[in-house]
Amino acid sequence: MPDQSPESPLGLKTSRGNLRWFLMFWIFVLSAVSFLDRVNISVAGNSIAADYGLSQVQLGWVFSAFLWGYALFQTLGGWLADYFGPRRVLTAGVIWWGLFTALTATVSPRIVGAIFIFILVRFLLGAGEAVMFPASNQFVSRWIPDGERGIANGLIFAGVGVGAGSAPVLVTYIIVNFGWRWSFWISALIGLLVGIIWYAAARDTPEEHPRVSTSELAYIQSGRSAAIAPSAETNRSISWRIILQSKEVWAVTLSYFSFGYVAWIFFSWFYIYLATVRGLNLKASAFYSTLPPVAMVACSLFGGFLNDRLTRVYGKRVGRCGIAAFALFLTAVLLVFGSHASSARLASLTLAAGAGALYLAQSSYWSVTADIAGTRAGSASGFMNMGGQLGGASTALLTPIIASHLGWTYPFLIAAALSAAGALTWLVVEPRNVLIETK
Repeated sequence: MPDQSPESPLGLKTSRGNLRWFLMFWIFVLSAVSFLDRVNISVAGNSIAADYGLSQVQLGWVFSAFLWGYALFQTLGGWLADYFGPRRVLTAGVIWWGLFTALTATVSPRIVGAIFIFILVRFLLGAGEAVMFPASNQFVSRWIPDGERGIANGLIFAGVGVGAGSAPVLVTYIIVNFGWRWSFWISALIGLLVGIIWYAAARDTPEEHPRVSTSELAYIQSGRSAAIAPSAETNRSISWRIILQSKEVWAVTLSYFSFGYVAWIFFSWFYIYLATVRGLNLKASAFYSTLPPVAMVACSLFGGFLNDRLTRVYGKRVGRCGIAAFALFLTAVLLVFGSHASSARLASLTLAAGAGALYLAQSSYWSVTADIAGTRAGSASGFMNMGGQLGGASTALLTPIIASHLGWTYPFLIAAALSAAGALTWLVVEPRNVLIETK
């Protein structure tokens, strides 16, 4: 007989209804599409560089342009999600990033200064995608009871791995058969279709949704503290001054900088690293570059599960913070060993394990910001994610420069050092509603 108690770990086998998990699935799909749209250029990068005569350093400018736009608009994206709600903000976002994904393929090689157009288009694509995860976290804070937030965030960020993992195979197939431009047009079309379905299916709060059952609504409300219940009055009461004075917000933001720096080595440069440094051909590079995203999917889900399970048994300090600190330290160790591996296969497997270990921590960042910020989860998580994407932008820009001067081992060693530093910052985080308590 299925478990119908509030402690049922995923809430998936209960009689109370599962509309919240259906909507979480669509956020998972949006997450996958957003990463397909942002990492397809990494796979198409060599083709673009050949057509436009770009060096790897210039290609790094194009890669980092997306991340600067993405980072600088995170806080605004979170505020928009808090103010307008995740349903409309995510729909507008997916339309925006579909448009600029398509525009990436329209830049003519005959245009003087084409690289600057690429940089502008990718910057604006990043600005549009900035709403994705702050809006998702706002949705989680409204729809998901506290005890299920680990697995909910794990599901969202499993979409990151699916999108990034499908890109090498899908984009390589399209490039080989139709040319690199078609990979951007098809990615844009997929996003628009998913966005339409999301808008039709979602509502900002369970209280607004006509299809949520009475029992599921009661379960959500019972697991969502009064500080997190959607309320315009509560939302206004938490000022930016309070958010920026929180040591927890600053700690997770600094740690997420390290997280973003490490993650974007895999999103931006891993495919090119395997092809140019490890000497793998196009198809072998495509295959091995899918390993980190596969590991990210598995570890996002497993990390979310552990997050909820350990939180129930030992509390949030262990379940949220302990998992994150352990994951980042393990990542550092695996990056060091992987970068020194003698064979391409061993390096790929070890570094992929490092990417997976990193994503054991992903759910903790977003669960903690929902825990500490309440109704301002969008704003607080947007500020945190700005730190992560500044880390990613630094990776995209600095990796080819470091590699050209010191060799390709050093980008991974620097990432390992930052990962270890990111683990230490979790020691000062207290995962409770500190912003509510100090207002």
